[in-house]
Amino acid sequence: MVLVHGGRDHARNWDWVALDLRRDYHVIAPDLRGHGDSQWAIGGSYALADYTLDLAQLLEALQLDPVILIGHSLGGSVALQYAGTYPERVTKVVAIEGLGPPPWLLQERPAQTRMREWIAEMQALARRHPRRYPSLEQAMARMREANPHLSEEQARHLTIHGCYRAEDGTYLWKFDNYVRATSPYLGSMRDARELWGEITCPVLLIRGEESWASDPAKDGRAAAFRNARVVNIPNAGHWVHHDQLDAFLRVVREFLQSS
Repeated sequence: MVLVHGGRDHARNWDWVALDLRRDYHVIAPDLRGHGDSQWAIGGSYALADYTLDLAQLLEALQLDPVILIGHSLGGSVALQYAGTYPERVTKVVAIEGLGPPPWLLQERPAQTRMREWIAEMQALARRHPRRYPSLEQAMARMREANPHLSEEQARHLTIHGCYRAEDGTYLWKFDNYVRATSPYLGSMRDARELWGEITCPVLLIRGEESWASDPAKDGRAAAFRNARVVNIPNAGHWVHHDQLDAFLRVVREFLQSS
């Protein structure tokens, strides 16, 4: 079983999930390129295809075939793209809000527009200095600001493993700023649906009822899968596995144990 984290996150965000699932599964949680303790990509190459290639290389190196994939947000997109590319190598997929931006954001746009926007974004990021926090507590406060559902214990754990201390004593996030940029070749909804339709294993699509993400059962995206189930979890935002851990694990275990 491989757990794939989301954008600007890190593998240690899965610790609570892994501690539970390791009783029954061999759990692996890598840091994506440009995140956590993995290397940054030269030239800021952080397209969905790049992440999917990295996952494919990891699974090949570890000879993990077939595999169960669980991904959050960007990690869910990576898991689904891999499963659509190699359906014979995946037995089940759990994607926590991993279908990407709302459908209207993936509509076809002129190539020139996409390229101009991407170059401008990359140039702006090149001029942007990473934010420094005078103390770990201030970095932790920023973490809780991004997700008010987090307990103090969760926020501290995620912050400790998500940042590093510079020589001047300040704290910075570990991820490469260039991961913020949106690739001009993100892909269209047509491309996404084509890959989703190639997935042959059961798929569980999880969404937090308080999240900004749209419900795939209502916006039509769930219909692109051959065998997908949508579960909305109450009192949870985008980070469902943090906000409602017990409910998340219950739903996931039921799915994994079903035929």
